[in-house]
Amino acid sequence: MSSPEIASISWGHMKVKGCTATYKDCKVWPGGSRAWDWRETGTDHVPGVQPADLEEILKKGVEILVIGRGMSEVLQVPSSTLDYVKQKGVDVKVFQTEKAVKEYNSLAGRGAKVGGVFHSTC
Repeated sequence: MSSPEIASISWGHMKVKGCTATYKDCKVWPGGSRAWDWRETGTDHVPGVQPADLEEILKKGVEILVIGRGMSEVLQVPSSTLDYVKQKGVDVKVFQTEKAVKEYNSLAGRGAKVGGVFHSTC
């Protein structure tokens, strides 16, 4: 299965190719996507992305994980979370969200087993 392209990104809105839903924050992986609901894991801008936010995607067999920190990069990504991903044997890349989407789409377009979590506001 291939990773779906992110069709569009703007403040508070993301569209994934092949999906009818519009997301505020989203998770994508080879073969799928869904809303990223921070309430599921108690995530907030600080301390930021938690390993629990990423487990679902890591279980999908991704080799690369892209994290979008928001349009103004307010969402934090603790070093402990990055270490967790690397311990799973997955390469991790962290960018401002628009740059993260560009990187994700580039990797997906080359057929990489890439997943991502993207915050589309602050």
